[in-house]
Order: sequence, then structure tokens, then C-alpha cells
Amino acid sequence: MLDNIPTIRERRTKSAEIINSLLKLLRTGWSPWVDASAARSYTLLDKALERYERHLERLQRQKTRQSYQSRVNILKEYNSTLPIPIKYVYQFDKAFISGFLDYIYYDRESSARTRNNYRGWCSSLASFFIEHAWLTDNPAEKIKSIEETPKKRQPLSTVQLKTLKKHLQEKNPYFLLACMFEYYTFIRPTELCSVTIGDINLQEQTIYIPAAVSKNKRDGKVALNDTLIKMLLDLEVFKNHSGCYLFGKKMRPCERKGDSEQFRREWLKLRKDLHWPSSFQFYSLKDSGIRDLANSEGIVIARDQARHTDVSTTNKYLTGRDLPVHNETKHFEGVL
Repeated sequence: MLDNIPTIRERRTKSAEIINSLLKLLRTGWSPWVDASAARSYTLLDKALERYERHLERLQRQKTRQSYQSRVNILKEYNSTLPIPIKYVYQFDKAFISGFLDYIYYDRESSARTRNNYRGWCSSLASFFIEHAWLTDNPAEKIKSIEETPKKRQPLSTVQLKTLKKHLQEKNPYFLLACMFEYYTFIRPTELCSVTIGDINLQEQTIYIPAAVSKNKRDGKVALNDTLIKMLLDLEVFKNHSGCYLFGKKMRPCERKGDSEQFRREWLKLRKDLHWPSSFQFYSLKDSGIRDLANSEGIVIARDQARHTDVSTTNKYLTGRDLPVHNETKHFEGVL
């Protein structure tokens, strides 16, 4: 490239300029080994993340938006700690993601489950980049999840469930209704806040969960237990019009939508009154309900009530002592 320069001195001067220019490019993340045809891989990471954040704004579930935005912020925070932060999308590779996950697990002292959740999120972020032709493959798929410790949350015993019912019948019957819904219907707390009185069908004894509020983005129905129906009638819930939220503000039927935090706040008061450890949470009611329904009517029925796509998901809610056994096995006459 320098043959047209007549003198050695001028060639050396020009080569020094070229070397200096290439060093500046290399320090910003440019690589001569990236295929020139993949020019979109040189999209700035900051610009790509801005597009991703605009995508998050369109998600319906506020909790999901907040969670993913938090992860974006932590990713940016990690990148800023690197001696040479990555600049282009193509640098979002296995080495970078692996370092980021180590940062989550070791530096931030997060649990194995949190680290694995971040791995899944990195995979979805990479998929977003692929859809926009900024990446050609998903580097997160090459990274394995690590073994998780058993979850801290524990189901409630029969004695605890009876104690809870007796306590709340006197202190807070509307929160008891919320607990009964969690135990019998397995509806997630964030979904429970969106249930209206019009979603309840007394004749069918069902409650409708629209796709707009469902975690899996699918319409669904769950059965309403006889006990729940009686309690709804006793509390005169149906005197409110169909557009009212079942658990609105202050956990009463009203037109103002409540939030899932109200369940947590009331549960903390209950746990303090009953002197229960932190391993018993509001969501423990779902664990307990799945356990009891699976043992009474079978795991397939529990799976359908929980709106799980597979029995393996339902099994995650059951500890070893809670898993049902088949009566046929008890009376099987083998050859031996």
C-alpha cells in the first residue's frame, strides 16, 4: 500500500499514521476478522440496548418491564467496570456473557437461581439482536446453567393452614378470601389483582383468566371450589358490579385496581402474628394447594388447575414427601 511513496522516510511516516489509526479502531472494538458482509454487527451496543428498552415499554406486564429494565441497567453497570468496555453488538459473545454471569453470581453474591435466570435473559436478549440482524447466532446457548439449591419457600402444613384460617376469620376475612383463592385456584398474585367480578361464572363455577393478564399469554379457566363460592356469597361480593376488581384497593371489591404488594404486606403482618419463619410466604399457599390437590385427585388434575403445560412444572412445586404415589403400585403382585 506504500509503494507509491518515493522515499523511505515518507513511507515510515505514513505507516506510523496507519498504525495509529488502526490502534484507535481496535481499542473501540473494531475487528478485521469480522466478516465485512456482517456490517450490522458493528451496530453500537448502546443503540441496540436503546431499541431493546423501547421494546420493553410495549410489554403489558409492569413487573416484567421493571425486571428486564433492571437487568439492562446491571448489564450496563458491568460493562462500565471492564478495562475496555465492549462497544459493538458483535462483542456480545460467549466470553462477555460468561463474565457477566460471574459478576452476577460472585461479585453481586446472587443465588444460583438468579444467575440462571440472568442466563435465560441474556439468551432472550441475544435472540432480540438476531431478529434485528445484529448477531448471527446465540452465544448464551453455549453456556450451561449451574446447579440450584432447593428453594427457600416451604408449603404450609395442615395444622398451619387451619391456624391461618381461624386467625383471619376473626382479623381479616377479605385477606382470608385472597389466601383461599391462592390455595384453591393457584392464580398468581399479579394475575389475581386483575380479576374482575365479571370474570367469575357462578353457574359454571369457573374463573376466567384473559391472555392480557396471564403470565403465559394464553386465555384460561380455573375451577372455583365450593368453599370459595360460599365465601364469596357470605362476603356479598356479587353486590358489586361486574367491572369491579375482586381485590381492588385495600383488598376490597372496587373500581380501583390493587397491586400484588398488598398481599405481601398483609402476609408479613400475618406471619408476625403467628410467629412463622420467612420460609413461609404468600406463595406457599399455592405450593400447599398443589400438593393437597395432587395427593387427593392426582397430579394431572393439579397440573390443569395450575395451568401448567407439563407435569414436570407441577412437580417443581412438590417436595419429595409431597409427591403422590399410585395405589395400584401398593397392590402390584410381581414375579419375585
